[in-house]
Order: sequence, then structure tokens, then C-alpha cells
Amino acid sequence: MLDQIVVDATVRELRPDFAVLLMSAEGLVNGPSDATSEGWLKAAASAADPSDPHVQAWHEAYTAFGAKPKRTRPSVDALLRRADALPAINRVVDAYNAVSVEYALPIGGEDIDHYEGPARLVRARGNEPFDVIVSGEPAVEYPSEGEVIWRDDKGVTCRRWNWRQCVRTRITEDTKNALFLFERLEPYPIDRLRAAGDALADRLRVISPDVRIATRLLD
Repeated sequence: MLDQIVVDATVRELRPDFAVLLMSAEGLVNGPSDATSEGWLKAAASAADPSDPHVQAWHEAYTAFGAKPKRTRPSVDALLRRADALPAINRVVDAYNAVSVEYALPIGGEDIDHYEGPARLVRARGNEPFDVIVSGEPAVEYPSEGEVIWRDDKGVTCRRWNWRQCVRTRITEDTKNALFLFERLEPYPIDRLRAAGDALADRLRVISPDVRIATRLLD
């Protein structure tokens, strides 16, 4: 899938400085959170810096497409604000949440096997379905017109750039093949972006020594 992922020109016009490091991880053996993955979360909490300038860059990006970043916070902002109390989800999710906090970087984690067609970052028309759980029951919502969304052929996979992921493609304990999206805006250094990718790759190899990892920088 990596070679098919695209960022639409309308998103480039909004933020020409946007870059995303794409990573596929095939052959994962995931499972419940354990002492190792919970240790990654605790270590990341000690390094968390909510004042990192990357957070402000994401606030500005959200404002540019009409979102209110203090009401629907970019994922990195939300994680950094609760870094001391991050819930353990499963080993892979713990791994990328820890890297996100440590590197002050939005990271999306997706189950590739639940995708229909390639991922792409676009401005929403407003009629793309977004699968959620409301009060314990499956429901469908829709993005605002012009909202920046990740999507596939079936619908929205993440709303407001990196605010909230859909239920369909989230990583679970049964996930075998995953896609990770490391999203960067200036002034975040590209070298730091790549370092975050290396850090997650190292953790995934601890979880699954035989995992096959590939990356692509899309800028």
C-alpha cells in the first residue's frame, strides 16, 4: 500500500510544509499490554513536553480548516496532556502511543487488512461515512465539508487530520499487518521524524521479532 498513498493537492495548499512518514509492519504478533509495553508508556511520560512547538503548529493547522483545536485536540496534544495517565491498550498501540508522546508527534496506527483501497489524505466532501461507537452501539457520523480526513474507498479512517480514528481500522490484539502514519509540520525536523520511525520499528521488533517493516517519506 505504501506506494499508493497520496496527499491531495488541496491539503498541500493548506499546509505546504506537511510531511508524513509511512510505515508498514507485516507479520505482527500482537497481544495484551504487558510489563514491557506499559514500561514504554511510563518512560515516555517522563519525557513528555506539552510545550513542544509542534503542538502549536498543529493547532494552527486545525484552525486553518475550521476546526477548534481546544475542543477537538490534535492527537499529539491530547496524548501529551494525559501522558501521566495513558491507558494501556495492547502491545502495538502502547508502542506507538509511547513514541508519539516521546517525540511530540502525531502517529496513526491502522489495521491494513481492514482497509478497502489505499489510504489518502483529502479535504472532505461531507458525505463520507465515519464508523464510531456511541453509548456502546455502532453508529455512523460524517465529517464537515472541507475537513481534512484520512480515508479509503469505504469511508473516513481518521477525522480532523489525526483527531479521532474510526472503529473499522483500529489496531486490536488480532492485528497482523499495520500501517503507521507519522505526521509532521514545520518546524519539526525531518531527522527527528525519521528517528521516531526508527524508535517504533525497534519496539515492534521487540513485540514481533520476525515483523517485516518498510517505510516511505511522503513530503
